[in-house]
Amino acid sequence: MEIVLLTETKNFQKVKELLLKDDLVSRASIIFKEAKAYGDKEGYYCYISGAEEQCKKAIELTKDLAKEVKNKEKDNFISKIKEESKRADEAFGGIFG
Repeated sequence: MEIVLLTETKNFQKVKELLLKDDLVSRASIIFKEAKAYGDKEGYYCYISGAEEQCKKAIELTKDLAKEVKNKEKDNFISKIKEESKRADEAFGGIFG
């Protein structure tokens, strides 16, 4: 399961702390990105890829500090993240290939 959360800059550290300190959620793949780099939003995106219970717990933990991004915005952000990762892997492969 994949989810994307959006948090205001003032809540970013608290959200990061909550997610990374939780025993269940911290075992998921979690990526934080500044939202400005991906559009006109302020704050930070948090991409979480993991089991359904990890993603549900992440939403529950941050319910007062972040909102879940859905639909086209979510799909666009995830595709950009995966493209960045693919390019990084290719570059790394070029170094050690």
